[in-house]
Amino acid sequence: MTQWLAHVDSGDPQVAHRLFELLYGELRRAARAQLRREEAGHTLTPTALAHEAWFRLAEQSRTRWKNRSHFLAVASTMMRRILVNHALARRAEKRDAELVPLTLGTLERWTGTPGRDLVDVHEALLAFEAVDARAAKVVELRFFGGLENEEAAELLGISLATLKRDWAVARAWLHRELRVR
Repeated sequence: MTQWLAHVDSGDPQVAHRLFELLYGELRRAARAQLRREEAGHTLTPTALAHEAWFRLAEQSRTRWKNRSHFLAVASTMMRRILVNHALARRAEKRDAELVPLTLGTLERWTGTPGRDLVDVHEALLAFEAVDARAAKVVELRFFGGLENEEAAELLGISLATLKRDWAVARAWLHRELRVR
């Protein structure tokens, strides 16, 4: 895998194709994990999210891939951005949508309050990044990237104990912040 990552910027389409084959399952797994946190009926599928992230990663010309964990961390960031942009576009569509009068029939079809809005989580994470950038990166790698503690610690160059401390602080801070919103 590392040999393919080292040559991904060679411009050889076969290298990119082989890398995609090797990492496709993991990209789909990460996409499924991210979409699991979304509302039911999301218009993006795990396949579409994985492919969109891959297309954006393929455009990266200055990134030197260190290893699989580095690639997947950047992929998770891409997926997060795609989902946030998608959520913002849907919000804009809703603002521009035709108002529907509330009747007993439409009230019965309403499914209740949606889950935590991804945009709220994204904004809270951005605010937390100003407080503790490293711990915010831990959240991004663990929550959005689906990396295990050991992988995230290695990628950040910190000890496992430090990562666990950062993760606990970040979760507490974000929980408090999101409860206020």
